[in-house]
Amino acid sequence: MAALPLGWQDRVEGHLDADDAREAVDHGADAIIVSNHGGRQLDDVPSSVRALPAIADAVGGDCEVLMDGASAAVSDVVKALSMGARACLIGRPWAYAVAARGEKGVDHVLRILREEMRVSLGLTGITDVKDLDASVLVVPRA
Repeated sequence: MAALPLGWQDRVEGHLDADDAREAVDHGADAIIVSNHGGRQLDDVPSSVRALPAIADAVGGDCEVLMDGASAAVSDVVKALSMGARACLIGRPWAYAVAARGEKGVDHVLRILREEMRVSLGLTGITDVKDLDASVLVVPRA
């Protein structure tokens, strides 16, 4: 793995492979962002959500695992947290809100996300994200 630019030694974005994530942690990363940036252009790149469980299993005890991937709904965030992500990045809604209404827009988006999270958790029967695990997921049969 190549040396990282100054200031980026502690977090690495764009991992889809558990071995690469493990190597990044072995080289000092304290956070991994699971993301398939470029996936829009590369047909055979795995989705972030497909890569997440193996990465969380490989490095979750040694660093923070964050999920990126333009989650379309809070239910996607609940799924990612259930599969081992510590948190999910929500760049687009935040960016749109700040552009439209500044701080008030961000407050509004955060209220919406908080309420949608409450509803999504309620549908699982869980009230605290700390209690989420893979048992809340329905895995399709092969």
